[in-house]
Parts: sequence; structure tokens; C-alpha cells
Amino acid sequence: MSSKTVDLKPFTSIAIAIFALLALAHFLRVVFAWEVVIDGLTVPLGASVVVAFVAAGLAFMLWRESRG
Repeated sequence: MSSKTVDLKPFTSIAIAIFALLALAHFLRVVFAWEVVIDGLTVPLGASVVVAFVAAGLAFMLWRESRG
């Protein structure tokens, strides 16, 4: 194992946590139908479904990669 891989491990863990939290927040938005308005425009719930799956997928792929 190279030192370069070891140096990146904390950053990988932080990225996994951020993506997982982002996925959770968007999943909760869909479940509870929270409304998000940006500059007067309502963001559709479908956007949160897509973002939740993408963020969860990225978190999972980073987690698998970090395990070796």
C-alpha cells in the first residue's frame, strides 16, 4: 500500500459521509414532501429522487473503492 493511498483515506471518508448525508437529505425531502423554493421557482420532487440515487451511488462506490 503506497503512502499516497493512506494520505487520501481521510478525504475519502469525508466524501463518503457528505454524499451519504446528501442522499439522506434528499430521500427525506421526498418522503416528507418538503418544498424547496429557489428564487421563486419550486424544485420538483423528482429532482430529489435523481439526486438521492446519484449521491447514494457515489457514496457506495467510494466506500467500495476505499475497502480495496
